[in-house]
Amino acid sequence: MSSARSGTRTGSGLARRRFVGTVAGLAATAGAVALSVKDTGPAQARHRAERRPRADRPLFLGTYTSTEGGGTGIGLGTYDPGGRISATGVVADVADPSYLALAPDGRTLYAVNERQQGGVTAIALPAGGASKVLGTRSTGGAGPCHLSVHPGGRWLLSANYLSGNVAVHPIAPDSGALGERTDLVTHDSPAPGPGQDGPHAHQILTAPDGRHVLAVDLGNDTVYTYRLDETAGKLTEVSRAALRPGAGPRHLTFHPSGRFAYLANEVDNTVVVCGYDAAGGRLTPGTPQSTGTGAGTSYPAQLLVTRDGGFAYLANRGHNSLTRYAVEGGGARLRLLDTVPVGGDFPRHLAFSPDERLLFAANQKSGTVTVFSVDAGSGGLIRTGEPFAAPVPVCVLPL
Repeated sequence: MSSARSGTRTGSGLARRRFVGTVAGLAATAGAVALSVKDTGPAQARHRAERRPRADRPLFLGTYTSTEGGGTGIGLGTYDPGGRISATGVVADVADPSYLALAPDGRTLYAVNERQQGGVTAIALPAGGASKVLGTRSTGGAGPCHLSVHPGGRWLLSANYLSGNVAVHPIAPDSGALGERTDLVTHDSPAPGPGQDGPHAHQILTAPDGRHVLAVDLGNDTVYTYRLDETAGKLTEVSRAALRPGAGPRHLTFHPSGRFAYLANEVDNTVVVCGYDAAGGRLTPGTPQSTGTGAGTSYPAQLLVTRDGGFAYLANRGHNSLTRYAVEGGGARLRLLDTVPVGGDFPRHLAFSPDERLLFAANQKSGTVTVFSVDAGSGGLIRTGEPFAAPVPVCVLPL
C-alpha cells in the first residue's frame, strides 16, 4: 500500500492493509499468563475511582506474522498499575492474529487470521497453565479483520474485509473450541462508495440490547443490522443505515445507555453520532463532525467510550493523536475538547484497562504501545513512561 492511503483498501491483496514500522520483538518463547478477568464493580465514575488496580495484570497483543518485522504469534505480557508493560512470551503458530477478543468467561481467546484464506482461531487460557491453541476454522472469506463474541458466549462473529462478508461460528460450551461455520452473509448491495471496488466489512458486534448484531461496511458506506438465531447460528437482516457516500465507516462504539452509538469514518475523517432504536435495531446517523485533526484525511480508527458515558476518545492514525470528546445530552452529543499526541506512529487500536485508569494505544507503524493514565473527573490523558516496543502491534487487549 502506498503511504498516502491507510484504510481504504481495495481487493488488490492483504498487503494493502499493512504498514511496516521499526520494531523490536517480544520474546519468542511461548509463555503462560494467569488470568483474572472478573470485574464486578459498578460503572459509575466515583466507583471507578475507588477501585484499586491489581499488579501485573495480563495483556495480549495482535500482530501480523507474514509482514516483515512482524511477530511470531499473539504477544503475551503483563502491565503494572502505572502502565509499565513487560513481555512474557508468545502464543506461537497463530497466523496473522490482527484482532483479538476474549470469551465472556475469560477462558478462551479468539483471533482472526487475516489472510487471503481467512480463518478464526481459538486459544484456551487455563488459569495458571500454558495457553493452548484449540484450532482454526475458515471464515469463508478473505482478510478477516474483526471479530467479537456474542454475549451468550455460544457464537463467534467475524468480518471479512477483502470479501465484504460476515461469518458466524459456534463455540463449544465445554472447551471454547470453534465449530464449522453456520452462516456467511455477503454485503452485495448497495453499490460501492467512491473509490471503492466492492464491500469491505470492517466490524461486527452485538448491540447492548443483545438482540441485534451490527456489521459496519467501509466499502459501501453502510451499517447492517441483523438478528442472530441463537439456535441455528443464522443472521437475518432487519435494517440498514446509509452513511454519506465516501464516508468509509470503520468502527462503531455504543454509548452505555444503548440509545446512541458513535461511528469513526476512516475515509472522510469524521465521526458521526447515531441514534439507536433497540426495539427494531435501527441505527440513524446524524451529522458528521470534526475529529479535531484539521484538513485532510487522518484515517480515524476507533472510538472508546467510558463506562459512565462521560468521555469518548478517538484514535487518529494519520495525525498520530487521540481526540478527547465530552459526551453530552445523555449520549446524544460529542463535544470536542482537544487532541493529544499519541507518542507513536499510526495508532491502530485503543483499549482501556478494566478499571479505566489506563488507556493503551497500539501504534502499528512505530512498533510501539503507548499507555496513558486517565483522569476520571476530566477525562484528561497523561502519557506514562516510555513506549513499549512490540512487533507491528495492531491490537492490544489488557485484562
